Amino acid sequence: MSDYTIMVGDCLELLRRMPDSSVDSVVTDPPYGLSFMRKKWDYDVPATEVWVECLRVLKPGGHLLAFAGTRTQHRMAVRIEDAGFEIRDMIAWVYGSGFPKSRNIGNDVEGMDGWGTALKPSMEPITFARKPLDGKTIGANVRAFGVGALNIDGCRIETIDDLNGGAYTLNGRQSVSDSLRQGSGMNAVGATAGEYVQPSGRWPANLIHDGSAEVVALFPAQAGAAAPVTGNEPTANGFSGPVKYSGMRERVPGAFHSDSGSAARFFYCAKTSRKDRNEGLISSDAPAVAKDATMRDCETAEWSTRNGNSHPRVKPTDLMAYLLRLVTPPGGVALDPFMGSGSTGKAAMREGFQFIGCEIDEQYAAIARARIDHEITRQQELQAESDQLDLFGTA
Repeated sequence: MSDYTIMVGDCLELLRRMPDSSVDSVVTDPPYGLSFMRKKWDYDVPATEVWVECLRVLKPGGHLLAFAGTRTQHRMAVRIEDAGFEIRDMIAWVYGSGFPKSRNIGNDVEGMDGWGTALKPSMEPITFARKPLDGKTIGANVRAFGVGALNIDGCRIETIDDLNGGAYTLNGRQSVSDSLRQGSGMNAVGATAGEYVQPSGRWPANLIHDGSAEVVALFPAQAGAAAPVTGNEPTANGFSGPVKYSGMRERVPGAFHSDSGSAARFFYCAKTSRKDRNEGLISSDAPAVAKDATMRDCETAEWSTRNGNSHPRVKPTDLMAYLLRLVTPPGGVALDPFMGSGSTGKAAMREGFQFIGCEIDEQYAAIARARIDHEITRQQELQAESDQLDLFGTA
């Protein structure tokens, strides 16, 4: 069973007590530097010194995933990079429930009705970074430290589509390009279809959304190629030429290949539910604020009595579990230096990882501990049920 450690205090000082190369991943939702609800901890994005310590405690090749605000993503990414990380990508988490905080200029300027000051917030970027390899190839780094690669098959997006011509794997584990790079003697053109199997879903992308009608409507009604294919395009396997298993065969203008429905079905994670944020806590079923609450309403709401988790920014456990699973080896140690109410830790328990969290606020640390303990109990109960089914069989 997974275990966890919660350290209370300034994360910079706490990180400095940790040994070098002692964690496998860092997945965190740090302050965005937006002065959210006038919280002092959100006056700025974390200093470069914090990311330097995250780099030190990470194993070579370990990944860092850090949420950010759209207005301050550049500052977050630059400080992470200045600490010594390699910026590998950016994941966009898109949702439809954001509330536009815009002022109607028509109230102040005649003839300006319909003009405002801000767009509706619908996306949070996640900086995707990696500690440099220890002078090795990725394969050698993984063998030495257990980290450096991404858990592609463990994070595929479920689909009922026929993936014929899509991302095939060899024996359910090894990609075609991996087979060629490792000198197995096989080549994609000469291999028979029976030597390949379809994966359990689509390749994980750098886009995740909440499934809301607003977001789904932004995707095309059909998902597939609708342009001529010459057969010589660069392929998903990293080669150029007529590769049989490139995912491009039999594509013709205006035709969709083994796809149905909107592309929105490929990427999904709902925003945090009341049940998710309050599991393990004493709380009321009544929401802390009304549906159309103002920012002032949110600031003065009775969060602690009506809504057990008083943290103003709680990420979905499913989302954090997915991100952890993507970059953390089985049984690995995940670190969250800005733990808040413990969504990363709760997700780590669900996924079977070890967890270390830092939190400066005692109240939030207590909430995190309750949420994580509740998840541990839940996983123990599920395991007991599974063991009982294995013992007696399913009738």
